[in-house]
Amino acid sequence: MGKVKNQIKIAKPFLRWPGGKRWLLPILRELIGDFQADTYFEPFLGGGALFFDLAPKSAVLSDTNIDLIKTYKSVKKMPKLLIDNLRDLPINSKTFENLRQLSEGTQIQRAIRLLYLNRTCFSGLYRVNRMGKFNVPYAHGTRTTNILINTDLLLVASKRLKNAQLFIADFEESILKATVGDLIYCDPTYTVKHDNNGFRRYNETLFSWDDQERLARCCGLASNKGVRVIISNAFHKDILELFSHFNSIVVERNSCLSATPQYRDNVKELLFFNWEM
Repeated sequence: MGKVKNQIKIAKPFLRWPGGKRWLLPILRELIGDFQADTYFEPFLGGGALFFDLAPKSAVLSDTNIDLIKTYKSVKKMPKLLIDNLRDLPINSKTFENLRQLSEGTQIQRAIRLLYLNRTCFSGLYRVNRMGKFNVPYAHGTRTTNILINTDLLLVASKRLKNAQLFIADFEESILKATVGDLIYCDPTYTVKHDNNGFRRYNETLFSWDDQERLARCCGLASNKGVRVIISNAFHKDILELFSHFNSIVVERNSCLSATPQYRDNVKELLFFNWEM
């Protein structure tokens, strides 16, 4: 394997993920303060921004996305093999399309596929259609896997993941494992748009209202056990009412959904937590 050229001293997310919370880290850090959790739980793993930032001594990380968890497991156990394989894959539309059409394979093959597509697709998004097929187009060489093969990003992430348990699981299964002294961060999939026009209908294919109700119930049970709970969610009156048993603050960010900067808006989201500041 060729030498890694650039050193990354702090573990960071190696995936770009829709709804990622890197922008929210300063607020989350301030909210958590000096609290040191016995075990950190993140049942909607995605890019894992808060996990990498907190560097907990013990973590339970889960998601229902099979390829995502298989990728994390591969990064944890075989980062050098991933780097070698990614280095051998040319950045072109033919390779992109060939990988996009694949859906099965070994754990390492599925990890290579996800990492390559995530780093070479348009805007670095992860999105599938209703058939579960990756449907983000190729970025025509404007995005590459260089950061994965020419830095130690995956190697550092692998070290951080050594103390983490990784599961393919529904959020409820994960949340109910937490006990007093633990910290849970929930970041379910949702849109912050359509706040006054069909909010529940629009989110049905992302994270249904039944799921929201189940999340509120599970987090309430965890809170009653003495678990610290943080939940990111959409800025909407129904969400505020559903999680009314938690403290809440409004956070604001710049939307990156438009390719043209002048058309990007500031959007609001809600952050819930179950302790007094």
